[in-house]
Amino acid sequence: MLGARVVRAPRGPERSARSWGAEGALRMLQNNLDPEVAERPDDLVVYGGSGRAARDWRSFDAIVATLQTMAPDDTLLVQSGKPVGVLRTTEAAPRVLIANSLLVPRWATPEYFRDLEEAGLIMYGQMTAGSWIYIGTQGILQGTYATFTEVANRHFGGSLAGRVVLTAGLGGMGGAQPLAVTGNGGVALCVEVDPWRAQRRLEHGYLDEIADSLDDGLDRVERARRERRALSVAVVANAADTHPELVRRGWVADVVTDQTSAHDALGGYVPNGMSYAQALELRQRNPSEYVERAQAAMAAHCRAMLDFRSAGAVVFDYGNGLRGQAKDAGVADAFDYPGFVLAYIRPLFARGAGPFRWACLSGDPADLAATDRAVAEAFPDDDALQRWLRFAAENVSGQGLPARICWLGYGERHVAGTAFDDLVARGVLSAPVAIGRDHLDAGSVASPERETEGMRDGSDAIADWPVLNALLSTASGASWVSVHHGGGVGIGKSIHAGLVVVAEGTPASRDRVERVLTNDPATGVIRHADAGYDIALDTARTVGVRMPLDPGTHAPAWQQ
Repeated sequence: MLGARVVRAPRGPERSARSWGAEGALRMLQNNLDPEVAERPDDLVVYGGSGRAARDWRSFDAIVATLQTMAPDDTLLVQSGKPVGVLRTTEAAPRVLIANSLLVPRWATPEYFRDLEEAGLIMYGQMTAGSWIYIGTQGILQGTYATFTEVANRHFGGSLAGRVVLTAGLGGMGGAQPLAVTGNGGVALCVEVDPWRAQRRLEHGYLDEIADSLDDGLDRVERARRERRALSVAVVANAADTHPELVRRGWVADVVTDQTSAHDALGGYVPNGMSYAQALELRQRNPSEYVERAQAAMAAHCRAMLDFRSAGAVVFDYGNGLRGQAKDAGVADAFDYPGFVLAYIRPLFARGAGPFRWACLSGDPADLAATDRAVAEAFPDDDALQRWLRFAAENVSGQGLPARICWLGYGERHVAGTAFDDLVARGVLSAPVAIGRDHLDAGSVASPERETEGMRDGSDAIADWPVLNALLSTASGASWVSVHHGGGVGIGKSIHAGLVVVAEGTPASRDRVERVLTNDPATGVIRHADAGYDIALDTARTVGVRMPLDPGTHAPAWQQ
């Protein structure tokens, strides 16, 4: 019965499916809906307000039953969370191919999408929700940690000690921000409209304290700032109310960002000027009015961030669609502050670096510890990676299956992946490992308001790249591959691709892991080299990524 159903991934070395590719997909689908992992598992919502793992419970049950019974050379097709066909391919082919929310561009509007969703014809898959590789808040933590490290290096002499970061949103993505800030020595003031989300982050160890009021929160963070003491404090309120009020008072944070679910004006962002309960009631009773009020609130939120920037704060967008929504609501200068990729992450993308994550299908924490050691031993001279692995082991509370994330570049991911495969083959691990990544990666996304904002050659909106990435992952033998629309920025604003490959400990598995994890980040190097980034050009030449044309010979005249 809806409301009483609890989904958890099976543990242990015995599988219920006929292949580990299907078993891995089965366990990760179920792990996405584990109560420790998902925001609203009863509604199949994993994170981001509306990102689902399956379209409805009937579809979920059919996916599970199919994965358990399909042959080792079958491939399941999933259309926006609904299983629509099983076709014979090869054992080297993916076990699952997923497409979520892919609308013809002229019809790719939030309003049209909501009509289709209400009719039961489509669902929003976010990024890792509908591609079955979400691992809880940790999944975005390392990238957030790395971003704030770069903020500290760029603006504050290498540390956030004595600095206050003001942000909003403690959902599945935003919940990583407080721990990422304190991990860099800083003080985080986090505004969250939903008291349950704030409490959840507190219980999971991502947040230190919840204040009684905005004034109480300010008192706590100011004491920590004076003492140069790392601390994260949540205030349960609406950012569209608190941020303008802080501007009015003349209070200025050192850094201001945001990770509310602004990409979704109906299912994500919450309008101000009313209680949270009243907002939820309005969402059900009058969706059109709700959206209108939410967009007005986003405009107020964004204007306050612009005011903080004028007052001297370091301000950047964390890729949630706030600037785009605010611009649509009349804030003409909404894009005067940059997105985090453009400001801090693009050099990593240009050399094929991005989020590499894995989940131990055994459910055994000892397997996670063994994989952590394997990564540390594979890259002994990478000081930043070594620090991260120690920090994660000591501070990250697991959700669902034991899992980890770290950022690895081209030429590194396959080294870690084959090391895992070897551990499975030698019996060090008690079951295979599912290796995947966020869709937010070097070569797997076209998102002009986030990952591909401000590309050097003006190619921000060209979506050939994520489609090529998905096709290549399929040809390389990934265990499951997905192509989505919308992600964390909203319908009409991005196309992105994901993959997972299961390290099974067999010779065939080792070949697939090496091939997939070599080719996937190569598309990031190629994409950025083609756009004229020197780091990517140097990387391509150094590691031997073949490009039939020298990118410099066909660049626009203004770039040459």
